[in-house]
Amino acid sequence: MNILILGSGGREHTFAWKIAQSPLCKNLFVAPGNSGTATIATNVNIGVTDFEAIKKLVLSEKIDMVVVGPEDPLVEGVHDYFLNDDAIKHVKVIGPQKEAATLEGSKEFAKEFLYRHNIPTAAYESFTKDTVEKGFTFLETLKPPYVLKADGLAAGKGVVILNDLEEAKAELKSMLVDAKFGQASTKVVIEEFLNGIELSCFVLTDGKNYKILPTAKDYKRIGEGDTGLNTGGMGAVSPVPFATDEFLNKIEERIVKPTINGFKKDNLPYVGFVFIGLIKVGDDPKVIEYNVRMGDPETEVVLPRLKNDFVEILQAMGNGTLDKINIEIDQRAATTIMLVSGGYPEDYEKGKEITGINAIEGSIPFHAGAQLKDGKVVTSGGRVMAITSYGDTYQEAVKKSYQNIEKLHFDKMNYRKDIGFDL
Repeated sequence: MNILILGSGGREHTFAWKIAQSPLCKNLFVAPGNSGTATIATNVNIGVTDFEAIKKLVLSEKIDMVVVGPEDPLVEGVHDYFLNDDAIKHVKVIGPQKEAATLEGSKEFAKEFLYRHNIPTAAYESFTKDTVEKGFTFLETLKPPYVLKADGLAAGKGVVILNDLEEAKAELKSMLVDAKFGQASTKVVIEEFLNGIELSCFVLTDGKNYKILPTAKDYKRIGEGDTGLNTGGMGAVSPVPFATDEFLNKIEERIVKPTINGFKKDNLPYVGFVFIGLIKVGDDPKVIEYNVRMGDPETEVVLPRLKNDFVEILQAMGNGTLDKINIEIDQRAATTIMLVSGGYPEDYEKGKEITGINAIEGSIPFHAGAQLKDGKVVTSGGRVMAITSYGDTYQEAVKKSYQNIEKLHFDKMNYRKDIGFDL
């Protein structure tokens, strides 16, 4: 098969790394890709939402399957674009159609889905700038901390958690009236705060059948001890030590099954990855959010633990035969540590040369915000590189990643030194 991956981050480098190992993959393309994908695939400088350019590439390179990495093209309807065009509708697209992708594109749509299918989640209400006063009143009925979520896509930055009621009211006004997140915050969901420890569950579905991948836990805050600003993710651990068999069974029965059945009942066409953000409250799992693609940096610890031929799984998803696949998991733990640009998640400089990559031993460097320039690997984003390692325990894996990080260097390189600290 000729396969195209859409995206340019650590998740897409991990996809490419895993797909390139399959004898079923003939030619592999990544659009736009990064310095990591350039070593195992052909990068093509096309934006992930430039559907016409993607179509041209698919036709010229006789692409058989498109694997969608990020959420934007899914929410904008890339799968529907293929289905509605006779020239390319035979191409398998791994990623839900537009209506189903609204589960990530709209927090309100997701909450309504959860309520409709009796899936455990936090109580909520949603507001617009016309109902901002009602929002203030609703905040007054809640106990702090207050959780405000921009309804639309805000690149992982649209969730604000505040302890002070007046601050929460000011933030609600800023989001709705002052359009703090632009279009994304024309509607805001206010939720009750759930106190517990978070984890991520990844589900593969062909629309009828499902398979559950290993759990992972990521670390969103920039600072040690989970302090400071939210980021796209500073590291991840898999499996999650506190997710016992009993707890995993609760996730499957109370959340995964009703989610997949909900897709069928609501006629939401879904072929792809379901990322369920969970929180363990007491001994019970509740859903914080849905994402309609794999997480990043969780992909960098989940896929390396998958023993199967990934292309076989993707084919089964596209063909509706996922029930025929038996998922095999490496019993070792995997951890990843994210190296970020100095200043991230706020302003940072790009174009810093990264040295020491070839000195890494026993870990896998997944490139994220990194590009090739004049034969050198340079930084091109906030999250630059994820260093993934295996170990018999997650502590051993974390230690190996940190040992290899010491060999790497770029100007103002930053990373968290406490991944796994809370486990």
